[in-house]
Amino acid sequence: MSTNSRRTASLLRDRTRTNRAESRARRAAATAARRVRTGPRSLATHIIATGASLDVVAGAADALRTQARKAGIRGRAARIRRTLNGRARRVVTVYRYTVEQVAQIVANYKPRKAEYKAIRAVLAAA
Repeated sequence: MSTNSRRTASLLRDRTRTNRAESRARRAAATAARRVRTGPRSLATHIIATGASLDVVAGAADALRTQARKAGIRGRAARIRRTLNGRARRVVTVYRYTVEQVAQIVANYKPRKAEYKAIRAVLAAA
């Protein structure tokens, strides 16, 4: 086998490997996006999906959690070892809410802050 043909074969292998990696990454991103759109998520994740800044996410999530408790809406329970703040020491029970449940929660939510009003409008429209 000549040097030129070995170099060509090597280039083809590299290109194939790169294409497979890019395709795998695209599929993973599409799967993650579909799961976020269709499956139950935490209230914080629903708020982050609206494009809200991260400094107001925790406060808005707490407010929505209070409204969910008042309305008697319980999400699906899950056990995780991490939180929004990144702590991972202990197992925590969290609740995941569907888009329909979030819409019910937001219907009762009357925020005062402008940032929270914008979040409410986007969540109500979804």
